[in-house]
Amino acid sequence: MTLCLDAAAQDLLFREARTANTFTDEPVTDEQIQAIHDLVKYGPTAYNQSPLRITLVRSPEARTRLVRHMSGANQSKTATAPLVAILSADNEFHAELPRLFPHFPQAKDVFFAERPARERSAGLNAALQAAYFVIGVRAAGLAAGPMTGADFAGIQKEFLDDDHTPFVVINIGRPGEDAWFPRSPRLTYEEVFTTV
Repeated sequence: MTLCLDAAAQDLLFREARTANTFTDEPVTDEQIQAIHDLVKYGPTAYNQSPLRITLVRSPEARTRLVRHMSGANQSKTATAPLVAILSADNEFHAELPRLFPHFPQAKDVFFAERPARERSAGLNAALQAAYFVIGVRAAGLAAGPMTGADFAGIQKEFLDDDHTPFVVINIGRPGEDAWFPRSPRLTYEEVFTTV
């Protein structure tokens, strides 16, 4: 066996895991979300920056406000999921770098003094953290339904400020009836890898 994870864990996290489109009404607790965070916060990022911010949409009023910014079928999915999370990139993440990257606290000013550089880095590293978050949701025995079909400018105005750029909305819960679309194809090893 070339992987350290046993087959059941491989299936849970990757092979059998799917994007869920329906969910049961079983709630997702704050304790589950805390456990997910406590696991995935260790995923690597550049300079140990942590630009991902997550807004949990729990109240019915907030859910209604979010649903109107979702596109097409994403509206009904978002309206019925047990928990919805708005993931955004904090473009002022550099303020935390002296604490998060203590062996080179000057990184804050050397690399991220200009807003465009921060936005590029925040976008890339928040996307990495979002992928870790999805894997963490799966590790908790839950399903994730990430969606990018939304009016993110509207979501930003509705829920965030100019320093936070939303980029994905994720429905979270236990998969419901007919939760899965058929598995789509993936590229082969030979199509992805080149050795030089």
